[in-house]
Amino acid sequence: MVPWTLLVAAGMAGYATITGEAGGGALLMVVASLGSVAAGLLVVLSRLPGEWLLVGPFAFRPAEPAPARVHVRRTGVQMLGFWGAFLVLLPLGLAALERRWGLQLAAPAGVRLAGACLLVLASGLGVWSAWSMSRRGAGTPLPAVTARRLVVTGPYRLVRNPMAIAGITQGVAVGILLSSWIVTLYALCGSIVWNTLIRPAEEADLQARFGAEFTAYQENVPCWVPRLPLTEQRPQQG
Repeated sequence: MVPWTLLVAAGMAGYATITGEAGGGALLMVVASLGSVAAGLLVVLSRLPGEWLLVGPFAFRPAEPAPARVHVRRTGVQMLGFWGAFLVLLPLGLAALERRWGLQLAAPAGVRLAGACLLVLASGLGVWSAWSMSRRGAGTPLPAVTARRLVVTGPYRLVRNPMAIAGITQGVAVGILLSSWIVTLYALCGSIVWNTLIRPAEEADLQARFGAEFTAYQENVPCWVPRLPLTEQRPQQG
């Protein structure tokens, strides 16, 4: 059933892209195919296998010891790559399909301007988070070169996942800026995938490496909604 749904969805998407017709039907079939894949995994495995995403550069491995400037440089390269892929190329492709399929809903200029402002603010949070990670954590945000020390300074004093918040907000802002509700939905769906499949594995890795230090941090600093911590925490050598 799942392969047939995927085949029909691919055919519908191809037809809509070539002819510019039946865009709504193509979108519904794509959504149905994704739901079929998720349902099939739940039937076979009784869960969604998040570990399938944690391979290669996304497998958790502490960074090798190196000067802070090396980690900062690596972090900069990573951010350029991820921003280029997930905030430029993929959104532009989705927005182009949305227009081709006749599904775009034009947003007023004021709304797009608000999206641009939101993008600047979210990008600033992302840069601040990445700087704190590379300078204080002796590593990078990429799991394969992850921080050697638990970072509890900078934006990490206020919330445990500032880079995830920044990335999700950037995606939503790009969707608003492009006047694309599909890109906005893509960013919001990404937040669900990250929170459901990636975050538990990341926290398990932090718990295994930092133990009581991470437990105390987790108890005092919220996951998603920033607030001032009750006590100042200091990073310790992992």
